[in-house]
Parts: sequence; structure tokens; C-alpha cells
Amino acid sequence: MTDMGNPNHRTFDPAKEEGAQPPQPRGSSLRDRIRRSEQESAGTPSLSRSGYVHNPQPVEEQPAAEQRVAEERRPMMAPDQQQPAADEAPTADEQPAAPPPIPAPPSQLRAEAEARKPPQPEAEEEPTVGSDEQSAQNMMQPIGVVLEIAGSGSMIAIDLQRLTECAEDADPSIAMAGQVGSQIKIRVGNSWLLASVRNQRQDRKAGSILANIDFLGEGVEEKLTGRLHGFRRGVTRYPVPGALVYPASTADLKQVYASDGRSAVTIGKVYPTKDIRAGIYIDAMLGKHFALLGSTGTGKSTSAALILHRICEAAPEGHIVMVDPHGEYSAAFRNTGVILDVSNLQMPYWIMNFEEHCEVLLTSNGNERQIDADILAKALLHARSKSRLAESMGKITVDSPIPYLLSDLSNAIQDAMGKLDKATTSAPYMRIKNKLEELKSDPRYQFMFSGMLVGDTMSEFICKIFRMPSNGKPISIIDVSGVPSDITSTVVAVLSRLVFDFAIWGREERTSPILLVCEEAHRYVPSEKNSDGNSVGTILSRIAKEGRKYGISLGLITQRPSDLAEGVLSQCGTIISMRLNNDRDQDFVRAAMPEGARGFLDAIPALRNRECIICGEGVAIPIRVSFDNLEESKRPASEDPSFVELWNQTGGEEEIVERTVLRWRSQG
Repeated sequence: MTDMGNPNHRTFDPAKEEGAQPPQPRGSSLRDRIRRSEQESAGTPSLSRSGYVHNPQPVEEQPAAEQRVAEERRPMMAPDQQQPAADEAPTADEQPAAPPPIPAPPSQLRAEAEARKPPQPEAEEEPTVGSDEQSAQNMMQPIGVVLEIAGSGSMIAIDLQRLTECAEDADPSIAMAGQVGSQIKIRVGNSWLLASVRNQRQDRKAGSILANIDFLGEGVEEKLTGRLHGFRRGVTRYPVPGALVYPASTADLKQVYASDGRSAVTIGKVYPTKDIRAGIYIDAMLGKHFALLGSTGTGKSTSAALILHRICEAAPEGHIVMVDPHGEYSAAFRNTGVILDVSNLQMPYWIMNFEEHCEVLLTSNGNERQIDADILAKALLHARSKSRLAESMGKITVDSPIPYLLSDLSNAIQDAMGKLDKATTSAPYMRIKNKLEELKSDPRYQFMFSGMLVGDTMSEFICKIFRMPSNGKPISIIDVSGVPSDITSTVVAVLSRLVFDFAIWGREERTSPILLVCEEAHRYVPSEKNSDGNSVGTILSRIAKEGRKYGISLGLITQRPSDLAEGVLSQCGTIISMRLNNDRDQDFVRAAMPEGARGFLDAIPALRNRECIICGEGVAIPIRVSFDNLEESKRPASEDPSFVELWNQTGGEEEIVERTVLRWRSQG
């Protein structure tokens, strides 16, 4: 028998008991979630290892303080304000233990409780202290929560009001917190996980901002200040959804960008900070090649000169070879390097291998080219064999760099043409012989096909090109602007091949790494659709793939990365990208850059002049850098002319034209 029929029986309903509070709605907004997380953390003092709690008031004193404020508020409130509105009811997490007779909204109570505290010194009296306190408060207060987690990144929700508060912070890193390209941090255990904001979009339902982030690395949390130190790449432990997101301060970024002891050079400042120097690890950047990309007019040449100057200062006994197709770097390295052009290059013709001989001497195509190549191979081997050096060496090949006389090559072709048992007509022999005579008589080719270059000067030439010894001038600028356009690619191919062959045949000696820098690299390593089959593309591609094993570093500078050969850019471990205006170029760079740099890649079209994005092996994490100013004497001759200024000057035009025509005719 039950008591259901008993008229004195009633069920227990907590809501109807005396003194019971009506049910309170549980806030679901982003700020409510952040506030609840703060209060949960405050209720568990051992949860935070940094020594602070995010709620400034102790939990046990908060209801009493709110009750005192409410009692003082009661005489001041109008009769129609005595009853709080339903939408202003406090949340369940904020419900005081001893309710006041007439409760007020928690946000107002908290603000008035703060007002009862002893007054703090105004910011105007000590601006530095006030700004430091503001930065410390913003750094210790979360700006959002983690929503989703993936292997390389995640999605977070950012509170719009906190974003606005941080934007007024004196610390530029905190002021940028949450914006695209900025850094944020997430606490995971006793570590901070650093991430970069890739994009943003509005969440209209929750009234917050959704953003995708890319994880960069992690560091240990300093127990006293809560700051980050001991940063390293990679992620050991991932956060869970609901973890709080905090802004990264300048002090945090100083630890992130601080050198880890490896040799580094500084080239500018980290954006958006004002005092953090941006450094590049030399060994990591040169050991796995690098590429400098940027549209015309973005300061690419000046930035390249700045980086090379810094390397030369750090390693005055280095070995750097730079191919300069426009003659603009001669002015930049006149005091710190050796300038070589058609007037003093003196590249011996016999140092070319058979493929390079074919590019210079053969003019035919198709089947005829193969016939001409067979004739040239036999004649070239015969001419090399007549050298006394070849007789002392015994067996040689057609590619052996053995000096020979151009007359011996011409006579060998003539003798083969006169034989009655030759397999073809005399036309192929005449084509080769006529081209050879043209090169000998044309003054434009005298830097290479001069009769004075017949001596065995290979060792002297290599020492001059590779700066061995450097004697305090570690860089040689090879100015090929005066080289005839039909053999420019061949000259660059010879220089590049000499670097590679010297490294291969010198493996048993003490390692002497060499850096080869190619300006306008898309001209020499073109994509397959633009390729003309020159040997320079083959040798540079091989250096990009295999050079690291032999101590060769390759630096590519180009304004059209989409025209580079497929796979060459991906071999560059460090990519320095300035502003790129072309969509194809941006997509090409985006495919070559690592996944963690996506947020920075979207900023490439918006970069200012002399700003860049650096990612890869040469830096700890992807960074946006504003380059240093370079002294006038160290800048390349690549500045744009002032049309208005020059077009307002007159006088001497006739003499200028006469001198120009004279140089034009003499080709010198």
C-alpha cells in the first residue's frame, strides 16, 4: 500500500521549498563559456602552474561583496527597477550562496565591487607602468576557446569584445592577437602551444569569430610569470576542445625568435614588433638551398644584397659565386668582392664539356644535329689528344678539360671532310667549321674564344671564380650582361658545372662549401613548357637535387616562380617570399611552402616593399620580416629612375648619343 491516496502526502519539489531561487538559465555565449572556465580554474588552485588565477576576486568572498553592494544600491534604485528583468538573471555558475533581497546583474555587481577597491595610480602619471599592467592583464585573460583539433591545426572561437580590448594594448603583439597572421598560445599541461591564425569568419549565431589556426611549436610555461620559454618546433601534446586561447605577447615572441646557439645573421625586425630582431640560421639555410621571390619593384635585389652582405660579414673567408645577368650587383660588392665581366673573365673555351661545345658550335636541328654532333665528337677528341698534357695522362674522354688549339679542331674537321669514306656530304663539316671561324673572329666572344687562352690555366681560373683563398673578399660577381645572348646560357652552365664537378672530384679533400646564387633563375631553370633543352637547366636541377651531399648550396632569385622548373623550388629548404602580384606565382609558392605557413601565405599580396615572409629550415617558425635599411654604398644599381626629375634636365644629349653609338658599334 502506498501513500498516494493520503491527502497529507506531497512530493518533494526543490523549486517550491521556502527560500528557493527560481531556475536560472545557463549562458551559452562564448563569453559565458570563457567566464565559466575561469571560475572553474579559480575553484581549483592547483590547476594553474603559473601562480595566478584569472578571476581577480576570491570565490568565497564574492557573494558577501555582492550583497553589500546590493544593499547600498537598494535606496538608490527606482521602484520600477526593484525587480530584475528575466534576461538579466545571473547564470547558475555565478549564483551567490546567500542571495540578496533584490539581486542585480552580476556584471554590474562585479564592476561596482571593483570600484570599491583602493584607487590605483592613473596611467598618465606613470605611462610605462600603466601600459605594462594593461599588457599583463590582457596577456593573462583568454580571448577564445578551442573548438576543433586536427593534426596540423584546429579551429578556435574568438570573443569579439576581447579582440577589441586587446587591439588597444600598447604591446603590438597583443594588439595583433587573433588577427590573420598573428600568433596565439594555448596552455597544454605545463606547456604553451604556439599557433598562427590562418583566417577568420563571423559566427553570427554565437556572435563570435571563428578562425583556423596552424600549430607552430611549443615551449615550457614559466611558473612565476606564465610566459613561454624554451621554444622548439613540433607538437608533443595537443589541446582538447574547450581549452582557452591566450594572446602571445612580445616577451613570448622574443623567446620564440631567440637564437638557439646556432650561427645566425640578423636581417631586419619581426612584424609587428618594434624591437625583436629577425635572424636566419646560416648553416640551415645554405645547407638545404634557399629561394628569394618577389615581383619587380618590391626591393628584391636590395634584399638579396643585404642577405649576402650579412653572410660575407659573418664568414669573411667564404666562397660565394653569384651570376648577375643585369650587372646591378657590381656596385653593391665593389669593396667586398671581386667583379668579373667580359673584360677580365677570361674563361677558357676548352673547359667546356662536349654538350656545351654542341650548344655553341652546332646550329642545326633534328636529324642533322645528330650527324653534326657525331662529327664534332670525333674532331674534338682528336684535338684534345694532341695536347702534351693528354699524352702524359694516357686515356682521356671528349669531356676531359684538356687544353687544345682551335686550329687543331678546325684541321681535324677539315681532314674528316676530305676523306672519301665519310658517311655524309660536306655540308655538316662546313657548318661546324664556319661557326668556329665566326667565333674566333667576332670580338664579342674574345673573353672565351681567344687564342691567348690556350694555356693550362684551369687551376688559376677556379681559384679566381671560387675565391680560393678569399683574402677577405668571399664573393665573386659574374656579370654576364655583356655576354652575347646566344651563349649566355652556356656560360652560366659552364660556371655551374664547374662548381658541381669541383665538389665531386674534391670529396677526398677538406670540405670547402660553395654557394652558387643565380639571379633571374627562371631564365636558366625554366619550366618544361618553356625549356629549350639547354644544359644549364640540367646542371642547376642536378645541383638542387644532389648538391647538398657535396657541400654545394644553391640560391635562386626570381620574380616569376611559376616559370621555374617543376620540383626545383620544392628542393629549397628556406623560402623568402616578398610581394607577389600574380595569382599563378602565389599558387606556385603556396604549393612549395610548408603547411604551417598557410596563414602567412595569404599575406603575400598585401606585403609592403622590403617586407617578406620567411619559412623553412632557416628560421624557427614562419615569420614576417621588415628588412633593414642598407647603406647607399652597398646597394645594387637597381633603383627606378625618376622620370620627372630626369625629364626636367637638359644638355649634353648629342655627346651622350655619340658615345653610346661608338660603344654600340665596337661591342665593348
